[in-house]
Amino acid sequence: MAEPLIMTIEAKVATITFNRPDAGNSISMEMARALMAAAIRCDTDDAIRCVVLKGKGRLFSAGGDISGFQQAGADISAYLGELVGYLNLAVSRLLRMQKPLLTVVNGPAAGAGLSLAIAGDIVLAARSAHFTAAYGGIGLTPDGGMSWLLPRLVGMRRAQEMIILNRRIGAEEAAAIGLVSQVVADEELEAEANRVAAQLAASATRAIGGSRALLLAGFEGALEGQLDREARSIARAGAGAECREGVTAFLERRKPDFTAVP
Repeated sequence: MAEPLIMTIEAKVATITFNRPDAGNSISMEMARALMAAAIRCDTDDAIRCVVLKGKGRLFSAGGDISGFQQAGADISAYLGELVGYLNLAVSRLLRMQKPLLTVVNGPAAGAGLSLAIAGDIVLAARSAHFTAAYGGIGLTPDGGMSWLLPRLVGMRRAQEMIILNRRIGAEEAAAIGLVSQVVADEELEAEANRVAAQLAASATRAIGGSRALLLAGFEGALEGQLDREARSIARAGAGAECREGVTAFLERRKPDFTAVP
């Protein structure tokens, strides 16, 4: 049996690929466990400077594996609790790690697949991609952070429409409402993803990590608290090697080499 998820590391970019194309890259228990393990590796491995999340085949991910729900029978509540436990731990790690996340939405994303698709700092979507919450259609409620992240990206009214009315959003509309960063022609998606990943991996990833933390905290905190977090974060960054390299390169009128920073 093929591995449900493939993780490769090349040029300091970790690529996590959903590898259940015949099942729409739906999230089985095995895939959820593998995703959690991959997210922990990405979070803790200092050699990784950028993480890419994508799907193999026609879909990005159809969400939870409904055949697994059916097989759980009367134990479905416990099954879902375990499945979502792994998934949510993975999402938390991916959102809070100190390095950028690029999601490459190669096709339709639904349910938890939508949650994972929109988790990226940069979200590239193929023109053929579309996005559906899907939970209401099977009598379930959101997971994977959708109810937290979606209204912050597109506003409460659009989030309500997507989750409660279960309205499908096409790629162009997704870009217009801020759900994705950029729409790319299907045949150009891989090349664009490689370009962006290389750019991110060459960036000041520690500073990006600090910026990610500030952006997440800014969703919840009051202004004064956020100002304090910003002051502390920029002071920490200023004491680091990335800042020294960036300032030196600027004064020497050259491009900074953040990958050489210890």
